[in-house]
Amino acid sequence: MKLKPVLAGLALALGLAGVAAAADKTKVGFIFVGPIGDGGWTHEHNVARLAVEEKFGDAVETIYQESVPEGADAERVLTQMALSGADLIFSTSFGFMDPTMNVAAKFPDVKFEHATGYKRADNVGTYSARFYEGRAIQGLIAGRMTQTNVVGYIASFPIPEVIRGINSAFIHARKANPDVQFKVIWAYTWFDPAKEADAAAALIEQGADVILQHTDSTAPQAAAEKAGNVITFGQASDMIEYAPRPRVSSIIDNWTPYYIDRVQAVMDGTWTSDDTWHGIREGMVKIGEITDAVPADVKQAALALKDSIASGDYHPFTGPLNKQDGTPWLTEGETADDGTLLGMNFFVEGLAAEIPQ
Repeated sequence: MKLKPVLAGLALALGLAGVAAAADKTKVGFIFVGPIGDGGWTHEHNVARLAVEEKFGDAVETIYQESVPEGADAERVLTQMALSGADLIFSTSFGFMDPTMNVAAKFPDVKFEHATGYKRADNVGTYSARFYEGRAIQGLIAGRMTQTNVVGYIASFPIPEVIRGINSAFIHARKANPDVQFKVIWAYTWFDPAKEADAAAALIEQGADVILQHTDSTAPQAAAEKAGNVITFGQASDMIEYAPRPRVSSIIDNWTPYYIDRVQAVMDGTWTSDDTWHGIREGMVKIGEITDAVPADVKQAALALKDSIASGDYHPFTGPLNKQDGTPWLTEGETADDGTLLGMNFFVEGLAAEIPQ
């Protein structure tokens, strides 16, 4: 009996079967602006990536690159992912927008999803969350709990997403406490624990006893904990290791359902370029546990605000509201349209901070 040819044939068959199995897998890439251990923005995107793996098992392979700078490096990483056979690539930071568009034009058969951007193509969709809804709830708590009437805000970059959040938090802090003032420090980074810690310390020195942040590390939480009389809010993820104080609640970005839906669409052949902007109602924005460090009446008011936003009964940008220079923006009962919010480049009246040009 000639065993060698039989074994060789069996090995070849198994090898071809392995190649076929690999080819049948849907390959999904993720490009992250920070490390997956940042405790915030990138952490939550990676949680969703792992949920995709759990949901689809052997039918999907995920790949990722963390701590990718926004710019030429992003274009290089996206190109490598496309060349490696990725069927779908999620690029998860605003500054990846142009690199995503450039690479997508070269790989028309690859699907791309860009987070927080506004440029689309036949093979490029966009998605974001209405973080400003969560900021409204944070603002209410901040306004009610501050003893110094000074709220500090660590801002990343002067883009509409960040400006919207500052405005929303300020509007609702002022509704809760007409004497409250915001001090804003622009960190010009999404993730830099040293810079974020320095910004928090500077704001605390300026009298802030509440710190809000639109940066991704837990360094501001640690700075507040060290100060001892300052409260904070988790950004992008729960940051619950700092609960019940200084972290008294949080905004949690819940990307898992969206990622699973979009991967399923690629697998089904039904994926199309789209623009998604979901909030509390759809579950893309979640509010972390409001701890017992928050007085019961404040917690009740915050949860009521959350419910009214979720039901659609209330919009965080409802007039009367003026722009920072005093010119009218929204009349009594008028709500902001999405186009204005998506391009927001101004502060509302009462905010003393400046938007860098």
